[in-house]
Formats: sequence, structure tokens, C-alpha cells
Amino acid sequence: MIIKDYMDTVGLRSTEASHELQSLSTDDKNKLLLSIADSIRSKNNEIIKANNEDIVLAKKSGLSEAMINRLMLDEIRIENIAKSVEEIVRLPDPTGQTLFETKRPNGLEINRVSVPLGVIGIIYESRPNVTVDASALCIKAGNVVILRGGKESFNSNIKLTEVIQSAFTSHNLNKNIVQFIETTDRAAVDYMLSEMSETIDVIVPRGGKGLVKKVQDMARIPVIGHLDGICHVYVNKSADLNIAIKVIHNAKLRRTEICGAAETLLIDKEFADKNLKEIVTNLYESGCEIRGDDLSRKLDDRITIASESDWETEYLDAIISLKLVKDIDEAIKHIAKYGSGHTESIITENSDIAEKFLNKVDSAIVMHNTSTQFADGGEFGLGAEIGIATGRLHARGPVGLEGLTTYKYIVKGSGQVRP
Repeated sequence: MIIKDYMDTVGLRSTEASHELQSLSTDDKNKLLLSIADSIRSKNNEIIKANNEDIVLAKKSGLSEAMINRLMLDEIRIENIAKSVEEIVRLPDPTGQTLFETKRPNGLEINRVSVPLGVIGIIYESRPNVTVDASALCIKAGNVVILRGGKESFNSNIKLTEVIQSAFTSHNLNKNIVQFIETTDRAAVDYMLSEMSETIDVIVPRGGKGLVKKVQDMARIPVIGHLDGICHVYVNKSADLNIAIKVIHNAKLRRTEICGAAETLLIDKEFADKNLKEIVTNLYESGCEIRGDDLSRKLDDRITIASESDWETEYLDAIISLKLVKDIDEAIKHIAKYGSGHTESIITENSDIAEKFLNKVDSAIVMHNTSTQFADGGEFGLGAEIGIATGRLHARGPVGLEGLTTYKYIVKGSGQVRP
């Protein structure tokens, strides 16, 4: 395979398919998505067979059990994938919405209307369900998608793409509305990022820090994504201890490997003097290692010493860093210095303190008295998400359907000319 020729062909096909997809009505897109869900169910055995090939190769290559679990598809997971497509059908169409309208003194009628982004390139790892989730979201928002999954799920992704494309064929539509890069050669990713700005409008990376950093460093195309998920939970002196213990436990340990997992715990010293041991006991007895500053270690010797690097580490494991702070201002300064702009939560019963935190902390998601693990498009009522964005331009936070659109201005006149 000559990568340049292959990728140029993929880009050209996507551009052609984009015009066809954007001409579909909301009803047409929904019927197409329902057909995709039906195809996934009817091809259940074929999908599992392809997935088994990936599992065998993954075990031979020494992939960890946790990664194999993320890779694995069975009847229940495939049914959930089909249901996720049906959930997207029930969401409102984000395109064609009037976002702003005005009539000028000269009679011009000006409307700002939501439209698709165009062609979206998605680069991801491990989870084959992303193939379907990303495709369905892009279709509903009127976008063509070019998928490039990880080599460990190659066979699963190929089969899932075939299943999706079969739905297009049954509706007499261009199957290239969804394309999968059918090579594991990393040169294809490099070319996609650096040489396809004329055919790809946006790149979305979904995966670990190494993948996202490479995409952000190499891309000559706008990127929607986040590099780190260094999330904080701050316990104010007015916190309810029971709420604090429950929220901290869930934020750290519900699923340690996700980007919304808490990595640093900040606690007012006044609160810690009376309550730290109960918080530490809950984490410690659940198998969580706690790395703390000198002040916290004086209160509980189960805490190991934290280094400077711990404050800026995304553990993605049952480890949390702990720092005692004087007050909310010190907590906010710590988050500003070490945070990644993803998700932060405050535990407090003082509404004024809560409002100060929510207004002063400049992260994509800020929370009060709840777990950072709610940082998810589905939990926000956005349906499936294509990722979490921590940048300040375009989409921010969970990127659902609305984040996959842009807008244009439609101006109507009756012969007006500018003096």
C-alpha cells in the first residue's frame, strides 16, 4: 500500500460523501441510524468472531487483562452498542437550528444557523465501541467520519465498519460516509494529521496521553481533545464528612482508569485535623495508595510521602495525592498551577464558598458536592460523547452532538446596498 495514494483517495471519497449526507433530513438520518442498530444486532455472531481474532492476538502480544477487557465484545456489549445508536436517534438534530436572529434598521434579516463541521477524523485506541459511537454521533450531526482505530482492535473495527456501511447500501447511500483506515501502518496517521487539511476539517483523538500529545503536536488541522485528566476534589472546612467520604471514594475508585477519575485531594487543614483519619481509612482499606504532604503525614502515618511530580501526575490507578490547604484560595491556586483544565469538585455546605469555587476555577467542568466521575456526555444528558475537550475554542467539556457542529450566517435582503 502506498500511504499517500491511499489516504488521498480516502479524503476525496469523504468530501464527496459529505455533500450527500448533508442533504439528508433529520428523518432520513434517524432511519439510517436505526438501520445501523438493526445491522449490528443481525451481524452479532460475525462481530464476535472478528473480535475473538483480536483477543487471541492481544493475548499472544501480552496485552494486560484490563486492556483485553476494554477490547472484548460479547452479546451484552454488542446489544448495548446497538442501544447507544438508538439513544442518539432520540436526541434532537443539532443542525439547522437558529442560534441568533435579528432584523437590522435597513431591513436585513440576519440569522446564525447551526451546520455540520464537515469531515471529522477520529484517531482512537482499544475500545471497538468507539467505531459505532463516533460514527452515529457524526451521522446525526451531518458529518462524514474517517476512523483510525488501534491495531489491537483492527479486525473488530473492520467488521463493525462493514456492518455500518451495509446500512448505507440498503438505503442507497454512499458507504463512504463512514470510512475506516484499513492499515496499521503509523505512517497513515502521520499523513492524516499533516497532509489532509484540505479534506479533513477537525481531528478528534480518543486515547492515552501519548496518542493525544502526538496528535496535538503533529496536526495541521484543528484538534478537539484533552491531554491530561488531572482532576481535583477540594474538601472545604464546612463539608459534610459523610458526603466527603462518599464522593471522594467514588471520584477516585469507581473506575481509576478514566479521565474523570480524581487524582488529587485538597483538604482544608481545619477540617483535616478532625476528619482526615476517616477519609484515609476509607481509601486505604479499599486498596488506594495515598501520597501526601508533610502536614497530612503528621496526622496519619499510613500516608506515604508525595513528591513535587505527584501534583501533576495522572495516575489512572488506585493512587491519589493529598495536600492540606489553608483555605479555598490556596486550593484554587493549587488547581490553577497543577490542574489540566478537565474537572474539579468542591465538597462544602457553604453556598457562598461553593459559588466562589465554581466561578473562580477555570476548568471545563466544575462541580459541587458530587463525583468527578460524572464528567461524561451521557451523564450530562448529551447522549454518547465523542470525547472531553479542555481547550477554550469551539467545544469544551463533554463533546456531544452540539460540539460536532459549527454555524454560518444567513442574511436576507430586498435589494439593500451598503452606503
